[in-house]
Amino acid sequence: MAKAPFPSEDMALTTILVVSDMAKSKDFYQNVLGAEIYREYGGDSCVLQFLGNWILLVTSGGPTKDKPEIQFMPPKNPNDVSHSFTIRVKDCMGCYETLKERGANFLTPPVDWGAEIRAFFTDPDGHLFEISQV
Repeated sequence: MAKAPFPSEDMALTTILVVSDMAKSKDFYQNVLGAEIYREYGGDSCVLQFLGNWILLVTSGGPTKDKPEIQFMPPKNPNDVSHSFTIRVKDCMGCYETLKERGANFLTPPVDWGAEIRAFFTDPDGHLFEISQV
């Protein structure tokens, strides 16, 4: 069997987020974040395009033949983070105001750290997002 180059230009990376309520999550990603729905599958998964990246929203699911020990679950505790997104912006305060108006749930207003201004918000399941101005 021939080896394939890895990575290569024809590949793309998709982030999978497990959500508890697909309708609520789709609303957030479309109307708050501004992502575009690319494709939906049977009500339990939705592919989004956002800032040149793919995000796949899926509902909970148990083991399968190709992942026999794995359970897909939304975050149990939003204060325990193992994955987050950072969105680089030119105007943190302006983006904060726009996202807040659209319904984003920010942890605090933007904080100026000198070299960076940033603020964190969550999706309906607690997945963490940061807007960051450097």
